[in-house]
Amino acid sequence: MKPADPHAFDRKHAEAVDVRDTYPAPVIRAQMNQGDWLVLLLLALIWGCAFFFIDIAVRHVPPLTYVWLRLTIGAAGLWSYVLIRGERMNLPRQVWGSILLLALLNNALPFALFGWSQTHIASGLASILNATTPIWGVVVAHLLTHDERMSPRKAAGVLLGFGGVAVMIGPSLLSSLGTSALAEIACVVASLSYALAAVWARRFKRLGISPLSVTTGQLTAGALMMLPVSMLFDRPWSHALPPLSAWAAIGALALLCTALGYVLYFRLIERAGATNALLVTLLVPPVAILLGGLFLGETLAPQDFGGLALIALGLAAIDGRVLSRVGRLRPRRAA
Repeated sequence: MKPADPHAFDRKHAEAVDVRDTYPAPVIRAQMNQGDWLVLLLLALIWGCAFFFIDIAVRHVPPLTYVWLRLTIGAAGLWSYVLIRGERMNLPRQVWGSILLLALLNNALPFALFGWSQTHIASGLASILNATTPIWGVVVAHLLTHDERMSPRKAAGVLLGFGGVAVMIGPSLLSSLGTSALAEIACVVASLSYALAAVWARRFKRLGISPLSVTTGQLTAGALMMLPVSMLFDRPWSHALPPLSAWAAIGALALLCTALGYVLYFRLIERAGATNALLVTLLVPPVAILLGGLFLGETLAPQDFGGLALIALGLAAIDGRVLSRVGRLRPRRAA
């Protein structure tokens, strides 16, 4: 028998390591490429249109019923997407309690609040207040997590963002606490709910559950949750049959803005990271304001645009990239 080479195992092990390391590792790009920007702009257009569609839907369908229909059709769309891709829903029985709370915070409550508020205020104004979600996210993450603490730069961004909200809602509160002010506050509460949902959803990553499975599960749970609520409070059978325009708006909200929007959003996060994906919140209000002005005859007060500017500055401070680029330019000019 030929004697064994004592170094053979080491050589084989080294060769195996070299082969394994030749495969490209998944990398999240810090700087978005052209394809990422196209996805971001498409997502901003889709979610900017959402406020336009909501305004059309709630003119003919009670808000709670609109939410139930949106979640039901959206869940059906995502289930179809999952089945077409041949994926499996990795949702163990023990996580459905967490899924129910996520559905309440991320779908049922904010959808209902935005739906009701847009029966009293312009869709563009609702979209501006929705842009405070990342600002609330910084506060919620600081209070409820240990690894996302608030830095001085983020604190400044939060103060700027809340200053923008005060500029927008302040005149209504000073004059009288009317329906308009309550509707604006409802939008702020809905944005806070989105931020709470984002922190709550962190647990699913530790469990190894894909974002698509979580989203499909939450839309399904939200639809089941809103069914008895809609039947009890809205009594939809007592209302006139909605026109075709309302059905088209709800269908677009469910399939385009909810199902497809989530798919694009998760794709952008996987490729460019969550920080880059948050830029969409800056692009949604201009789209919603433009559509509301062109097709719904909406106008915004000067303080609404001032509030938008402060919120945008707050988001830029939280993101930090604009400030860091300005800091890098100063030494070059000095040189």
